Amino acid sequence: MADLSEKTGKGNTGKSARWKTLGIRALSGLVLMAICGIPIYFGGWIWAAFIVLVCARVIYEWVRMSDSAAGKLALALPIAGLLVVMGLAQFGHWQEALISTLFIGALATYERSKRGGGRGGGRGERGRGLWAGFGILYVLLPSLAMLWLRGDVVGFAAAGFAKFLFIVVVVIAADTWAYLGGSTIGGPKLVPKISPNKTWSGLVSGFVFGAAFGAFAAWVIGFSPAYGALLAVPIVVFAVAGDLLESMIKRHLKVKDAGGLIPGHGGILDRIDSLLLIVVVAAGALIVWPNLWPMV
Repeated sequence: MADLSEKTGKGNTGKSARWKTLGIRALSGLVLMAICGIPIYFGGWIWAAFIVLVCARVIYEWVRMSDSAAGKLALALPIAGLLVVMGLAQFGHWQEALISTLFIGALATYERSKRGGGRGGGRGERGRGLWAGFGILYVLLPSLAMLWLRGDVVGFAAAGFAKFLFIVVVVIAADTWAYLGGSTIGGPKLVPKISPNKTWSGLVSGFVFGAAFGAFAAWVIGFSPAYGALLAVPIVVFAVAGDLLESMIKRHLKVKDAGGLIPGHGGILDRIDSLLLIVVVAAGALIVWPNLWPMV
């Protein structure tokens, strides 16, 4: 979920800093899990409202890091769009919600393309309209996917709860053990031009423990642990891809973190970057192949 970064260092100082950072990350992660637990349990409107709150913050972070000359409209438009599409979806109008997402993306692209529309009337970074349009898709499509995957049925026995829990457990496990494995083992870098702290050892650790926790989650939920481990593999693949995508975006925009809200993690976007892509892929896969999830 968070940036699968492995901060390495030399000697005792590097190890001390690494474990100190791990403690901050772990504490932040536990707090976030406690906050997220209630809306995930209830689903429906409570879950929808929670997604809106979280993704409104993600929109703020996106606009802040991608558009240094953004005016009020650049922030108000995507947040209003988020409210509209989530409301449509929660009332069952999924097709209209998807069409609205594309329409809002086009509006945001147009708004961003206007020269001199930012603070102080200067050109700044204005004119790169595709960044605004991409930002709409980058946030609103995962918002809809998370809402659809969880569903409206309340409780631990709900199929939507099990699906979403499985994805989250695998992503958190892969993220945590990629950090631990890469920090402890080190070795060759994975993609140094995109994310210089990621290592092959971290990637392998993430796959191994993502699959292991997928098997465990499957056993708890009530289906084959072997199938759970198999199902975890593409989840880890797209979680890593989502993480690398955000790293590539931040590197291109020359920013270290999307925000500073969460100690040890940066912004909300830095924390859920791995989740944004996989929920869209998972929702699409389950629409095409409903039997992919073994407990229909």
